[in-house]
Amino acid sequence: MADLRFDGRVVVVTGAGAGLGRAYALLFGSRGAKVVVNDLGGGRHGDGSSSKAADSVVDEIKRNGGIAVADYNSVVDGDKVIKTALDNFGRIDVLINNAGILRDKSFVRISDQDWDLVHNVHLKGSFKATQAAFPVFKKQGYGRIVMTSSNSGLYGNFGQANYSAAKMGLVGLASTVAIEGAKSNIHCNVIVPTAASRLTEDILPPDLYAELKPELIAPVVAYLCHESCEENGSIIESAAGWAGKCTIVRAKGNLLRSKISDIVTVENVRDSWEKVTDITGAERLASIQEATGQLMSDLERLSNPTGPEGGSDGNTFSFTSKDAILYALGVGASTGATNELKFLYENHEDFQVLPTYYVQPALMAVMMSRTTTDAVPGKTIGLEQVLHGEQYIEVCGEVPTEGNLVSKVSVEEVLDKGSGAAIVSKIETFNESGDLVLVNQTVTFAVKAGNFGGPRNGVKIIPTQPKPNRRPDASLSQKTSVDQAALYRLSGDTNPLHIDPNMAGIMGYDRPILHGLCSLGFSVRLVLRQFANNDATLFRACKLRFVKPVFPGETLRVDMWRENNRIHFETVVAETGVTVISGAYVDLKSVMQPLANKLSASNLKSDAVFEFIIDQVKADPNKAKSVGGVFLYNITKDGKQAKQWTMDLKNAKVYNGKPEGKPNTTLTISDEDFMLLSEGKLNPQTAFMKGKLKVTGNVMLAQKLAPLLKANAKL
Repeated sequence: MADLRFDGRVVVVTGAGAGLGRAYALLFGSRGAKVVVNDLGGGRHGDGSSSKAADSVVDEIKRNGGIAVADYNSVVDGDKVIKTALDNFGRIDVLINNAGILRDKSFVRISDQDWDLVHNVHLKGSFKATQAAFPVFKKQGYGRIVMTSSNSGLYGNFGQANYSAAKMGLVGLASTVAIEGAKSNIHCNVIVPTAASRLTEDILPPDLYAELKPELIAPVVAYLCHESCEENGSIIESAAGWAGKCTIVRAKGNLLRSKISDIVTVENVRDSWEKVTDITGAERLASIQEATGQLMSDLERLSNPTGPEGGSDGNTFSFTSKDAILYALGVGASTGATNELKFLYENHEDFQVLPTYYVQPALMAVMMSRTTTDAVPGKTIGLEQVLHGEQYIEVCGEVPTEGNLVSKVSVEEVLDKGSGAAIVSKIETFNESGDLVLVNQTVTFAVKAGNFGGPRNGVKIIPTQPKPNRRPDASLSQKTSVDQAALYRLSGDTNPLHIDPNMAGIMGYDRPILHGLCSLGFSVRLVLRQFANNDATLFRACKLRFVKPVFPGETLRVDMWRENNRIHFETVVAETGVTVISGAYVDLKSVMQPLANKLSASNLKSDAVFEFIIDQVKADPNKAKSVGGVFLYNITKDGKQAKQWTMDLKNAKVYNGKPEGKPNTTLTISDEDFMLLSEGKLNPQTAFMKGKLKVTGNVMLAQKLAPLLKANAKL
């Protein structure tokens, strides 16, 4: 195999005047790198300074045919060290944070100066140099960083409390730098060397000191800095021609309570201590998200230890009208929008729950269930690994507007996609009477859970559908609020990715992103506005694929194509043109023309409402016949009768004019007041008491109209 070279690379090595730093600098110089040799030239206690150490190494590199310059700055002035590289070579590719001092004393005798000097050189110096180099690395899309820790940092050592603390601090610093730099091809690792140096020359036994040659560690560090090395965020220990990866592991631990309502007592801890401290079966956790995800899984099991009916695959979801209203606000519903008050006011005579809210019980059931986390053979999946890929929801019964729903989760198939696993879960949801009212199918992608030998393609996934090859029949847009995610998360999805800028940065985003299910709620609500006049009872089913994230404050544009009762749609961020939901459709029980379109074609505003009533009666004649009466409406304008409408609900007929026989009930109202009634802005009882609505004949029969006359037709 070809030699690993560093031609064209610029390498900065701090503390490079002797020992490990010198060995690093000489090796990089011999492999074609341009080297900045940094050394203050002080003693091991941090006292004094001299240019001799750095100059000596530079001369040695040059004698061997290499290119090098000296830098005499303290690493606390890390920006000056990096400036030397930029001024001389115009770039920097590798930073080895190697400078160090010792001020060993027993713990109680360490002074503030002893503490500060050690931390300044080891921890702050590494921080300052790395912080100065990081923007350069990010701009060029490449960088390699090595932090130097110590066994004293990993394990502690008598007389080195200040040194140990600084060295372990470098492990935490490197882990975060590795996370934040990964997307820009910036790798940061930790070397834990044991080598002969100025710091150890009179501490180690002579025989051991002779074998701990820095030249045996330098190749390990050089490989970590080569462009072919993919290692990132690792701790590598090396000494005497040996190297091994170190890691932090966590025991399986033990829950200290049996259910979420229990408290934890000191006695609980005592009784569980053997299991808490049992390191058998300990595992390495790769990220804070994985650690948090496992804790969340434990808490979820506490919340639902057995599931409904004694099973482990179910979940009871309790909700009130307040929860449904909060959700509606979270997906953009507004009292300022026509006919959306019904989603926001529990005492509205036609209070409705947006149908996409009913994804919530399915989502909670999947999160509570172990069927998903244990779906891949031989692997346990943490919640932090799971991405929401596709969603299907079907309303197959009468869903309550508040109460309890019980969901049961089953994994239908698990597909091996190589880089991950696609888990297809079916969630059946039942009302309190045990009737099936909802079916959800969730397709989740578990990152790094693939290559388990399963099938790549499945047969259970309800497919998305391509959009028609023509211009959209309708497009509606709505701008999300900058606080949209903060509001939506109150409906249950409290993932910090959607609220915490730091967490968003860790996950590779410039700022928190909007929940995918929030974008779904916006989209379906706009489809209902356009093709169902906001009547949620006309919703039958929906399927979609999540494609890209949305940032709060962006505008969602929903393009729609009607094909009979199926409305295909695609959701796009208007500002960027990026598609965020694709392959999507909503199936409606029937399509209703938007009220606004009808109003413009009529001299009387009330005509549009009666046209709506005609559509409703045609859509469900049996519901009309259940009222079983004949109603005559006298519509007035400017105090004079302007039009008459007959609603013959015995025969499911609505038409302009008088009935053929005698009506059961006659209602007289002005065109303006009729519209106020239909929009829910005028209460029928109030209108009757104030004389705005006159009713003769069978008054009680008129009250049976309310369940029928929906969608801006509340008479």
